[in-house]
Amino acid sequence: MLEIMEGSHAVAEAVGRCRPQVIAAYPITPQTHIVEALADMAANCEIDADYITVESEFSALSACLGASAAGSRVYSATTSQGLALMFEVCFNCAGMRLPVVMSIVNRAMGAPLSIWNDQQDSISLRDSGWLQLYAEDNQEATDLHYLAYKVAEDHRILLPSFVCFDGFILSHTYEPVDTLTQEQADSYLPPFRPYQRLDAADPVSFGLFASPDYYMEFRYAIDQALDKARSVIPEAGKEFNEMFGRDYSGLVEEYRLDDADVAIVAMGSICGTVKDAIDEMRDAGKRVGLLKIRCFRPFPHKEVRKALSGVTTVAVLDKNVSLGSRGAAALEVRDALYGSGVSVQGYIIGLGGRDVRKRDIASVVAKAEAGEGDIYYGLRQEVLR
Repeated sequence: MLEIMEGSHAVAEAVGRCRPQVIAAYPITPQTHIVEALADMAANCEIDADYITVESEFSALSACLGASAAGSRVYSATTSQGLALMFEVCFNCAGMRLPVVMSIVNRAMGAPLSIWNDQQDSISLRDSGWLQLYAEDNQEATDLHYLAYKVAEDHRILLPSFVCFDGFILSHTYEPVDTLTQEQADSYLPPFRPYQRLDAADPVSFGLFASPDYYMEFRYAIDQALDKARSVIPEAGKEFNEMFGRDYSGLVEEYRLDDADVAIVAMGSICGTVKDAIDEMRDAGKRVGLLKIRCFRPFPHKEVRKALSGVTTVAVLDKNVSLGSRGAAALEVRDALYGSGVSVQGYIIGLGGRDVRKRDIASVVAKAEAGEGDIYYGLRQEVLR
């Protein structure tokens, strides 16, 4: 059913229809509207879930960890400093192979304090063992929650998942969203079937002590599960498309790349602006295309290399920075294209919610063609003085 909804409320509706049994979250801007809506649903008995009121984000994810280990489908949401407070528990969830699903409403990290959007928060947890999916619009943000549960709970994977979408730009924006009915959601996402759970009658250990003789093998197993997700995510996305007509079978998505000389690589809501800019540049005779990264972890190296095999120049837009190095996506794309002869230029852009306009995208393309890359685009030199 097509409805015009605020992004946060659309996500809350989708999460509710995924039938989580335990929800634990701490409110923080711009994530709050999601868990407010879910709290209302739980209080009004619209969903059959225990909503745990906690005193911090650390407690929220800890509650989800315990509930997941006990065999419940769980959900949380956070952003920015809240995610930073969850750092320890994020590693524990992945290490214990618990399929927690959490919305990350992307927001800049402090200090200085910022409530506006970039993707530094989730990118900072890229090595924690969580799946990371990034949405371009509210329809995608909503649908990816169904897919995240489907993949995370798959016994071939059993890893937690971030569903990331841009704070305010999406979370507080009203857009048409085609919501699934409860019957449709149930037909796609079966009830949670834990691989193992805490049970006094059949005791097991989670997060046990590992000596040097065993620790490396645990990390290897997580890495192998992420590698398997490269095929399980497209499988789940293809099934979603067959059932509901929206295709998420690709870890990446191409836009006007077939005959492009220059490719822009990006993820998140900026991709919509990039598409509009590309259409204008195409009208002016410039052959430019977009490669949208939907799945950042596991990173789709093979898909990126194949999609960009026909271009001469790549401009990677990063709304994050690996300080002391470059933007995280630029590093990954450069690795994927190593030895291909393609020029890869990175641009750190839009940090702290700074606007990115179509003219900025056109300017980035011009710089990439001139070989001017690995820069902070739009840096205000007068502020630095």
